[in-house]
Order: sequence, then C-alpha cells, then structure tokens
Amino acid sequence: MIRRLAEVSGRPVSRETFAKLERYIAVLTAANSEQNLISASTLDEVWERHIVDSAQLVRFEPKAGASWIDIGSGAGLPGIVIAIMTEGPTTLVEPRRLRVDFLNTVIHELGLSERALVVQGKADKASGAFDVITARAVAPTTRLLEMTLHLSHRGTVWLLPKGRSGTSDLAAATRTWQGVFRSETSVTDPDAIIVFASGGHVQGRR
Repeated sequence: MIRRLAEVSGRPVSRETFAKLERYIAVLTAANSEQNLISASTLDEVWERHIVDSAQLVRFEPKAGASWIDIGSGAGLPGIVIAIMTEGPTTLVEPRRLRVDFLNTVIHELGLSERALVVQGKADKASGAFDVITARAVAPTTRLLEMTLHLSHRGTVWLLPKGRSGTSDLAAATRTWQGVFRSETSVTDPDAIIVFASGGHVQGRR
C-alpha cells in the first residue's frame, strides 16, 4: 500500500506517514458506528475507496508547502489525508458539531495540531486565501466556485473529485465561469473525474 500511495500522490510516502494513515483509519472505524462517518459498505475497501481516492489529489499540489482548504470535510476526506501527506497548513471546514469534534480528535491524536485547523460552519464562515481549494461530494462545481471564490487568490487551484456525472458537471461550470478548466481521470474509478480549475481569473460571467 505504501507503493500504491506513492504512485497516486506523486511523492515518496514514509513509514511515519503510513502509520498516521493507519491510525486515522483506526480512529475513523471506531467512531463510525456512532455517527456514520462513511458508508459501512465501504469499510472493507477503506484504503482504496477513501484513502487512495483522497491521496491522488496531492499530486496536483501547485507548490511545496501549499495551503489547502477542504470544504465540507465530514470524516476528513480528503482533508485529513492531505494534512498527513503534505507539509503546508490545511483548514477543514465542516458545519456539523459531531463531525467537528471527530476531526479535532483525529488532529490531536495524529499530532497534526500545528498544521491542521477545523472551522465549524459552511464555506462562508471561513476566511483567508488558499493555494488549493477542495471538496468531496459537496455541491456541483458551479456552486462550489460561488461558495469559495472569497477564499481564493490569483494563483489558487480548485481540485474537486466528482463521480460519474463529473463530465456534465464540468461542462456546466465552463458555460458560466471563466478560467482554465480540465478534467483528470480518477485513479480509483475510471468513470469518475477530478475537476481542476485555475488560471488566476476564475470568475462568473456577467
């Protein structure tokens, strides 16, 4: 699995990093029966369905030490995985109190407190300018751009994992937003994509 993670993330994965991912899975599994953090049907495939699926975003990091913000982080996917596998600061935005408590527990137990921060609320409660904005299964791309534009700067990239409707979702975004858009095929599902948006001038058309 270390080799698999290195392949999808485009960087070496140390045993310390792998141990933190293992610990995260243990905490996630233990808490899942209490608040249904992830679907029980995916627990047997947690590495591929959730960890690898999140880790693949790391290969698109625009620079070393980039700042990330994960909207609607939920169980910490992809936010916690990103915080474990990258060196820069990661902010996790989550409106639900139980999820926030879980994320703070994970951050404490994994020793990520110096680089990871949880903000309770929706995207409009967050502030700052981030190098990378991501969200997994939160809203269509067009809506996500509207929700997070205030968190961007001219060099920001959006990395948005999408399911099998991703192609039509991307097409809708390009009709109403200006910028550089492209799709990358997901390594965990050949029918799913990652929407990549950048260009320094992502903005709504008037």
